[in-house]
Amino acid sequence: MKRYIGKRKELKIYISSEDIYNGKPLFEALLFLAKDKGIAGATVVKAVAGIGVHSDIHTFNVWTLKQNMPLVISIIDTYDNIKIFLEASTDMITEGLVTISDIEVIQYNHPKFGDI
Repeated sequence: MKRYIGKRKELKIYISSEDIYNGKPLFEALLFLAKDKGIAGATVVKAVAGIGVHSDIHTFNVWTLKQNMPLVISIIDTYDNIKIFLEASTDMITEGLVTISDIEVIQYNHPKFGDI
């Protein structure tokens, strides 16, 4: 889809799988917000291990029922759309890291829409 090709921004939000917002997992609340704000795409990735905001090492343990795993939410869109999302999500992220980078989308294919 040609409308997604070109210079874009990638927003990355680093949080914990245990982070909650209004009784729901924070990552889920952020995805719903991204959809509501018309963000082009968002992906949540669960990390195998990481060092959190308090310098604690978080890793998978088969003997622990509740896992505190690092999550990374990656959002790709125009700067203007990401700015709107950030303004709406600022109060939702009480702990974590938020970064933004310049990227260039070189290919995006979708069988439903073809080459738009």
